[in-house]
Amino acid sequence: MKTGYVYIMSNYKRTTFYIGVTNSLERRVLEHKQGSTPGFTQRYKLKYLVYYEVAASMWEAIAREKQLKNWHRDWKINLIKSVNPEMKDLSVELLGQESIDAETGSA
Repeated sequence: MKTGYVYIMSNYKRTTFYIGVTNSLERRVLEHKQGSTPGFTQRYKLKYLVYYEVAASMWEAIAREKQLKNWHRDWKINLIKSVNPEMKDLSVELLGQESIDAETGSA
């Protein structure tokens, strides 16, 4: 069975959040960073990976995504801060490269 990932993307100021699910976290994060998929994440410039979980299967990942989407905003922020207190962009470590700041264009 294929591994699944639940992830949370945010904007530069960490005021808007998007919860998603994928079978390839690296590919999906790059898609968000490039803004290649029209919709909510592109419109609100959600290019920063602030949280992710690995699930044993896509079914488990989808169930977890649905659970998190029903949580209150404060619960989601507390979850993120429990593993990423500074809410830094985790894609830097995940992708093994320096993250480009989407707002300023600098590294």
